[in-house]
Amino acid sequence: MEKGIRNFEFQNPTKIVFGKDQIKRIDSLIPQDAKVLILYGGGSVKKFGMFDRVVEALGTREWAEFGGIEANPTYETLIQAVDKIKAEGYDYLLAVGGGSVIDGVKFVAAGAVFDGDPVDMFGSGVGKGLPVTKALPFGTVLTLPATASEMNNNSVVTFVEKQAKISFASPHTYPQFSILEPEATYTLPKRQLANGVIDSFIHVMEAYLTYPVDAKVQDRWAEGLLQTLIEIGPDVVDEDNHDYATRANFMWTATNALNRFISPGVPQDWATHQLGHEMTLAFGIDHARTLSIVLPAMMKVRKQQKWDKLLQYAERVWDIRGDSNLTDEEKIDLAIKKTEDFFASLGAPIRFSDVDLDETDIPGLVEALVRHKKENISERGDFTTEDARAVYTAAL
Repeated sequence: MEKGIRNFEFQNPTKIVFGKDQIKRIDSLIPQDAKVLILYGGGSVKKFGMFDRVVEALGTREWAEFGGIEANPTYETLIQAVDKIKAEGYDYLLAVGGGSVIDGVKFVAAGAVFDGDPVDMFGSGVGKGLPVTKALPFGTVLTLPATASEMNNNSVVTFVEKQAKISFASPHTYPQFSILEPEATYTLPKRQLANGVIDSFIHVMEAYLTYPVDAKVQDRWAEGLLQTLIEIGPDVVDEDNHDYATRANFMWTATNALNRFISPGVPQDWATHQLGHEMTLAFGIDHARTLSIVLPAMMKVRKQQKWDKLLQYAERVWDIRGDSNLTDEEKIDLAIKKTEDFFASLGAPIRFSDVDLDETDIPGLVEALVRHKKENISERGDFTTEDARAVYTAAL
């Protein structure tokens, strides 16, 4: 592959409002005459007072609420919010929740003003894959760091009837603003905290663990994010450790993992995510917990294709250097082992057997990849269904 950063255009218009007691800033961020629909997931935003703080910040603005957006937001639920907006005339949306809620609101914002059937915003055999040319304005209040949806334009939506997870992105689906209060993470349980660390880690890896193009800034930024997650991960998942600096670093690292700052001009993979999505669809496994299973297996199966970056990863991220008297392959293998050990230390699964799956589950997962047109993926476009079978097998 030819070296050199590829041509790119980059713009990220989202305003980040970060720190303590920032929800009150909503009053200055949303137009006074806006008719606001607040969208959220389960009851935690109300249980822990976040919802009341948001309502207080809205002041005299007219508002209503739409709850029940799932951990993997479904088209079937979100289209109800679209219908509500069309019927009642809301002109500003406010997502209060984690990445799933924010992903869902991106679809709702675009679907409410889409010319035609909103399903056609999606491709991959679900719809026509038509471009999104407009969306209602929206902001976010982040409660769970993980996806960086609060500072990117991407959305992943689950279609229950079609058994598919499909993404879309548009220049029109960036949040206008996102409020990040690290203290919002204090109420999260260990499993959600671990999921956030792992999801962030693998978002970085999808843009980093490909092949070298001499993108020094992107590489060093990615390596810094990975090292930060390795350093703070054990403290983050201690749900009783409410150290503000730790949670602040976690929240900002998760945002930077997929706000696109590390990916302009470099190849990206995303095969790990595609394989993980099928496991979530088929078995309901948490998204991040599928990734902690798939990534180490992907590294083993694709070792030759990713050799140079795996070696760089070993040396720069895990500090497995030349003075260790190891061969290059031994360095790579040790880095993969350290990655597995890191995920396991957070309480995450790293094998099929950890989530009660076995080899009999592999054919259905591979068939689903074909059905959802996820063939010839990866940074090189050469990742076949047989490669997918090999990765699933290596994860047993």
